[in-house]
Amino acid sequence: MRVVAALGGNALLRRGQPLTAENQRENVAVAARALLPIALAHDLVLTHGNGPQVGLLALQNAAYHPDETYPLDILDAESEGMIGYLLEQELGNLLPGRRMATLLTRIEVARDDPAFMHPTKPIGPVYEREEAERLAVERGWSIAPDGPKWRRVVPSPEPRRILELPVIERLVADGTLVICAGGGGIPVISGHGGYGGVEAVIDKDSAGALLARSLHADAFLMLTDVDAVYEGFGTPGATRIPRVAAADIDPRTFAAGSMGPKVAAAKRFAESDGGFAVIGALADAERMLRGEAGTMVAAPAVSTLSGRGTRPPL
Repeated sequence: MRVVAALGGNALLRRGQPLTAENQRENVAVAARALLPIALAHDLVLTHGNGPQVGLLALQNAAYHPDETYPLDILDAESEGMIGYLLEQELGNLLPGRRMATLLTRIEVARDDPAFMHPTKPIGPVYEREEAERLAVERGWSIAPDGPKWRRVVPSPEPRRILELPVIERLVADGTLVICAGGGGIPVISGHGGYGGVEAVIDKDSAGALLARSLHADAFLMLTDVDAVYEGFGTPGATRIPRVAAADIDPRTFAAGSMGPKVAAAKRFAESDGGFAVIGALADAERMLRGEAGTMVAAPAVSTLSGRGTRPPL
């Protein structure tokens, strides 16, 4: 099968963990081992989040004078290179001789996307509310709750087109394990002089769904720090959803800042291209592909065993 796997930023840097290079190396090594069976058996295209990492770069960036700071699109590119290098290094140690490539990936967004007026994408570390409010005043941030803590939020426009898609397709066809569209890709808008970067961070699950659709993948895995999608998450009556037809799940019934975008991306991929999407824990990646773990979102008559095929309706 052709599999697109999206690693959550929090799967690479666990929630509340110090943002150190050593912690990221250790977590990437764990991710590489979880992905190894898939890489050995299938064509794997890998993408990843960058929320903690791009937030760290933005904090480091704040050490410059206000008129010398780097915009978010450049920081997005930096995080793509950093995380891509770590993934290549660890996967390369497990797959000696396998061709791999990390590709900086520009993704077009609309100039008039309403997200630019309503920042929602959390980046960087978590803070207590009082500290977050102080930083918001000092640095001109927008902030929002993230569980019991608070984080900076930035615009997250909808991805429209992957500019490097022909290169990605060529590499995949050649048997290369490609790491691309990291952190949702580098957001750019078109203008009279070509393309220019914008201050935003694209949601990596939305970008991953676009990547999976564009490559006509059989499966789209969203690997995160929770084991599945739950009805009534966070309540005593929470129940895991093992499998659901794309037409029967509503992303609006899930948290907008966390599970909602994942469910929306899964639904969009399954409905538009006929493959199946699975949301679950990184450690369960191989079992998710077999339909044994996580939450599967699929159109009817999709097989998890040998690519596009048939099985009883969901």
